[in-house]
Order: sequence, then C-alpha cells, then structure tokens
Amino acid sequence: GNGCGHAVLGTESGTISSPNYPGTYPSNAWCKWRLRVQEGRTLRLLFGDFDIESSPGCRNGSIVITGKSGERRLGPVCGKLNATMKNVTLETNEVTVTFMSGPHRSGRGFLLSYATDQHPADLISCLQRGSHFSFQHLSVYCPAGCKNVPGEIWGNSELGYRDTSVLCKSAVHSGATSDALGGRITVNQGRSLTLYESTFANGVLSKTGSLSDKKLLFSKECSNILAVSALNASSFWDKNSREHTAFSASRNTESSHDFLLWTADHRDPNPWVEIELAERSTVTGLVTTGSSVSYMESYSLQFSKDRKSWKTYKDATSKEKKVFQAYTDGHLTVLNSLIPAVVARFVRLQPLSWHDRASARVQLLGCPAAKVTLRSRPPGDTLNPSPSPTPTEKALSVETTLTNLTLSFHTYSAAAHSQPVIIAVGVVLGLVMCGSCLLAGIWWKRRKKDSVMKNSLPTDYAAPAITSVGQKVGSTFRPSSDEGYTTPFTCAHYDTPGNLPEYAEPLPPEPEYATPFSELPPEHQP
Repeated sequence: GNGCGHAVLGTESGTISSPNYPGTYPSNAWCKWRLRVQEGRTLRLLFGDFDIESSPGCRNGSIVITGKSGERRLGPVCGKLNATMKNVTLETNEVTVTFMSGPHRSGRGFLLSYATDQHPADLISCLQRGSHFSFQHLSVYCPAGCKNVPGEIWGNSELGYRDTSVLCKSAVHSGATSDALGGRITVNQGRSLTLYESTFANGVLSKTGSLSDKKLLFSKECSNILAVSALNASSFWDKNSREHTAFSASRNTESSHDFLLWTADHRDPNPWVEIELAERSTVTGLVTTGSSVSYMESYSLQFSKDRKSWKTYKDATSKEKKVFQAYTDGHLTVLNSLIPAVVARFVRLQPLSWHDRASARVQLLGCPAAKVTLRSRPPGDTLNPSPSPTPTEKALSVETTLTNLTLSFHTYSAAAHSQPVIIAVGVVLGLVMCGSCLLAGIWWKRRKKDSVMKNSLPTDYAAPAITSVGQKVGSTFRPSSDEGYTTPFTCAHYDTPGNLPEYAEPLPPEPEYATPFSELPPEHQP
C-alpha cells in the first residue's frame, strides 16, 4: 500500500524496509512487496535488521513470505530473529513479502535485502560497516537500494573513507557500484587520514570526519581524466567578458585535461554544452564544478559516437531519462558516475535547473575504448590469376561497455578461398623442396673440396729404404766401424735381434754441386 517504506526492487537484487524504518513502525499498517529475479535462479534473503514487537500469535505485527501459488514459505514471524533465521534461501525465483502491524508500543520493523543464488555467501546488508570486517582486501556483494538506507559515511573516493562508514553506501558514493543495480565491490584498507572531507557524489552526501583506525579505498577501473579536443555550446555568456575570452582560447585545445569552463547566456532558454573527446572513449563519470554565483543544479546527458546520432542516458531500472544532481547544500564540485558506462566521442550536458545562469566546469572520466580488428584477405587479392566469383562479405561489429572492446570481424565464403589456398600451399611446398636441394648440393661440393685439399698435403717425413735382404741403407748417424759396431742382419725393418741398436748404412758422400760430364768415370761416359 501507500507509505510502505523504502523499496528498490531490481532484477538481480534489491532492498525493502518497514514504514518509518528505523523509527517505530505505525500501527494498523499493511504492506506487500513482490520480489522476483530471473527464471532459473533462486532467491537469497538477508535480514539486516528485524525488530517487530512480540505478541501471542504475532497479532501485534508480523512478516509472512509466500510463494507464487500462495503457499507459505515463512511466517508469521515476530519478535527477534537469531543469526540462522536472518539468512533464508528459497527454492523459487519469486515470493511475496507481507508486513502487517496492529496496536503496539515499540519496534523498529525490519530491513530486508535479497539477491540471487549467484551470491550465496558474499551478500551483505546495507547496514554493515567497514569496521565490522577484519581484512586488508575484501570482495563482497552489495544489494541494490542501499543509498537511502540510514547510515553515515565520511570521506570521498579519491582520498578514502573512514572505516566506520557503511560499506555499500560508501561504494555508491565513490562510484564503485550503482544503487539501482547493486553489484560486487572490492575494498582495501589503508592508513587512516587525519581529516576526512565532506563531498557530494552520486546523490550521496558524506560527512567530515576525524582520525580513525583505518581508511577504506574502493577499487575502480577506467576512471582516468579524458582528454578533450573541442567544445561547442548553445550560447556563451557575455562574449566581451574576460571570462568568455579565456574560455574561447581553450575551446579547441588538444588533449587538455583541465576543467573546461562554460557559462550560458542568461537569455538562452534551453542551454547545452557539447564536449568532443580526443578519441572514442568509454565514459564512466563526470565531475562538474559551479561558481559561487552561477551553477547548475541538475542536468541530463546525451552521447554520440559520430555527432549525428544522439542517445539520451537513461536510468538503469526505470528506463526513463536520468536526472543528475549537480549541487547540494553549498557543495559545488559533484561527481556523477555512469553505471553502466557509455562508449562515445561526443558528450552533451543539458542543464535542467540552475542558479543565476547555467554554468559549470566539466571534466570527463573514463578510458580509451580499445579496438581489435580482425580482417581476412580482400576479395580481389588472391594468388590465383584467373577470375573468380566475388565472395560474399559479412561484417559483424560488436561493441560492449563492459570490456571496452570493439571487434570487427570480416568473413568470406569458403568456396572463393579453397582454390587459391590449395595453389598457395603447393607453391610454398615446391619452393621449400627446391631450396633444400640447392643447399644440399652446396654442402656436398664444399665437403668434397675439403677432402681433396686434405689428401694433397705433403708428409712430414719419408719412409726409410729397405734392401731386399734386410740390409738397411746407410744412415749418417751410424758410428764409424772402428768403434766395434757390426752391421746387424735383419729380416724385417723392425726385427732387431737382441738389444743391439739398429743403424742404417751411411750414404756415400755426394758433391755439393753437379759433376761435369768430362769428369765422369769411364763406365758412365757415353
């Protein structure tokens, strides 16, 4: 019914609470919620808080959970719940939760979150704080709907949060998860800050806090400052002013990372400012800063890849145009995260409400959109010179903001490629065989040449001459006959009788020069 308290009912997770939670719930209230997740999934319920006044038969208030066909799955339940009853797993993807109250004096009511069986052990309540965990690194699942659940946070996404902050609301504030969708968060503990500053981000206002034991830092990917190449706008305030002159000088700056100032003319009824990025990027957030005189209070967002086709950024659950808050309680610098992110080259802000005139310094956060292009051989570039039918070509372009990849696949029909591929393989094999034969011939020729050169080398010594009867030819090293040595009789070159040393007979002395024919002995003359 009307006035039944907080409720965010997502397709993956959600959160509901009794009326006036955490204050005392009203008497004679009757509320009903239907929790439903995807077919094939089952529900996991987690009571973050349960305080319904106990009474006989739970007449003063109770909760009853029924299935699709009206069968009772749980309840009526009242009083207090022990730890085991706070976690309920139901073998169905849809239930109805009914809360009823009668006359009573006390009771906060209940806070209930749900998720699917994909997160059976890591679903946490919106009320759990960082100090409830003893960890250096923690990964848990936050349900949707924690942003407006009572609970305090201190700090900001850049420097960190006080460890006594409630985890899931801090995660929404930092942009680590979406309040409309919920999701897994990763948080690390760090050294505490002396002072935690108050900031406004994603519809959540944090507080200023003092020193704590630890600080919480949420892991976020793709959150760099994006380079801007140009700006355009519906109008500019006071073209002759010093402020506009400074702005115009930076309108076409390349790869500028500074905040870009824009102020609309006060006569412009529908102001807008358009930012052109240096390259197509995955945009995950915006930071806007107003001045103390002029600032935006809220705006909507459009994005485009080519500046021709524009899309409006919509709420993830309602699918309606999303309205971003850009100011609250004196906070002029505001972070708004885009979950899910968008891939765009052009981003347009359209102020919906403002003070004095629409004005802001704008900074876009994200990372370049990665591109992977896989291309096959063009249709006309084949190894077969004969004409062939033009192959059919199909192009499939897949763009996803989850992985920031743009894939372009070009495929062709198999009939147009089978013949060129066979010819190409044959040519390659023939070239390989010819090359192998050529290398083998060169190697054999070099080996043969080396063998001939080796056999033609001169020997270091000549074999001694041996007479037919074993008598050695004289050696110039034999002692003279008067020293008592005799010529041994040998039958073989290495056959030496006894222990006598063997010497060769000395050769007759030869003249140093050739003997003239006139001096030859008579038997040698012709």
